[in-house]
Amino acid sequence: MFKKGFISIVFLLFVAMTTVHAGELVWTPINPSFGGSSFNAQWLMNQAQQQNTFTAPTAPESRYFSRDPLQNFQESLNRQILSRLASQITRNVFGETPLEPGHFEIGTFSIDVTEGTDGIHITIFDSSTGGETNIVVPYF
Repeated sequence: MFKKGFISIVFLLFVAMTTVHAGELVWTPINPSFGGSSFNAQWLMNQAQQQNTFTAPTAPESRYFSRDPLQNFQESLNRQILSRLASQITRNVFGETPLEPGHFEIGTFSIDVTEGTDGIHITIFDSSTGGETNIVVPYF
């Protein structure tokens, strides 16, 4: 029927399973920030620094110092002239006196003001860059 070897193996397995004891599973954190040993702090910091591939971007030089002061002055003057021209056009269009068409030369800018059927056309041409801007101020 049953072989003697098979019965002895089953008996040994039964005895081995009954004598097995388990201990309590205890986990301790490694990082000292979360309760681990403070002796791990330097090792963890070294590992993090070795793995870090991020490099901080270098701060570009200030726009003011990286450009020529004469160029800054010219751009500032051009902005002031265009601002004053915009104020005058706005005052003439929306004020009591009508805007008179014409051609104006201001620095490197050529400004043409004409009246059209849909509004006042302002063409600004910058001779230093070759750029042209067209503005249409509609009638009300």
